[in-house]
Amino acid sequence: MSHNSHIVMPDGTWIGWFVNLQVNTFLCRVPQEYIEDRFNLTGLELLVPSFHQTLDAILDLEFDTEYGFNPMDADPELTAQLYGLIHARYILSTRGIEDMCLKYQSGDFGMCPRIYCNGQLVLPVGLSDRIGESHVKVYCPRCRDVYQPHPRCALLDGAMFGSSFPHMFFMQMPHLLPDPPKEQYTPRIYGFKLHNTALLPPPAEANANSVFSNNTDKINTDNIINNSNNNKPSTTIPMVPPTTVKISQNSSPTIRPPMRRFNFTIN
Repeated sequence: MSHNSHIVMPDGTWIGWFVNLQVNTFLCRVPQEYIEDRFNLTGLELLVPSFHQTLDAILDLEFDTEYGFNPMDADPELTAQLYGLIHARYILSTRGIEDMCLKYQSGDFGMCPRIYCNGQLVLPVGLSDRIGESHVKVYCPRCRDVYQPHPRCALLDGAMFGSSFPHMFFMQMPHLLPDPPKEQYTPRIYGFKLHNTALLPPPAEANANSVFSNNTDKINTDNIINNSNNNKPSTTIPMVPPTTVKISQNSSPTIRPPMRRFNFTIN
């Protein structure tokens, strides 16, 4: 896996510093001109407090990488959130998809952990489009399932990528969409393939019979103990299961009360 092929060298800007952090390997660099176009930021002022102050911090061209932000100027957490929301929009654009494609083909996002996907490359995806609801996951286009990403990037917010990104990516790059896996794991015992019903839970009737048998055994055991204490022979009348009610299409079922259990001791 390569993590160095598309690293942007620090250039003194906040964006250059932020995307070069190891924990932000999944993020690409959003161009300055994209952020300066207010049309691309429509509605974000309602999602992030101190929007204009935070936006100025993102566009800072002389960011102090040693001391960071002055607390009076901007909140680092809000700045990261706003950049993440802008990033989620940018990677749906034609240029953004091309930038993410370079990272995808270099393996920056990792590979699918499923054995039969044979090292298929994955893309980041969010399970929600709202900040603070879930961390980023990775989507495998071969098995079409989501997995946990590498721990280094696992704390990124999923909203920085959004729930639409991988699907939009393959709509724009259909030649990169792989075929579904042809192999599937087969459960075996001593080399023999298990029947499909072998791994299913037992039917309800079997469970009911098992409970009925256990209750009958308990009743008989209790009688033996009581009679041995009294030194008197006893005869136990076994419990009869309730009669099954048969229902026809033209008649209503007759509900009978359940039979009670009685134990008799003959003197």
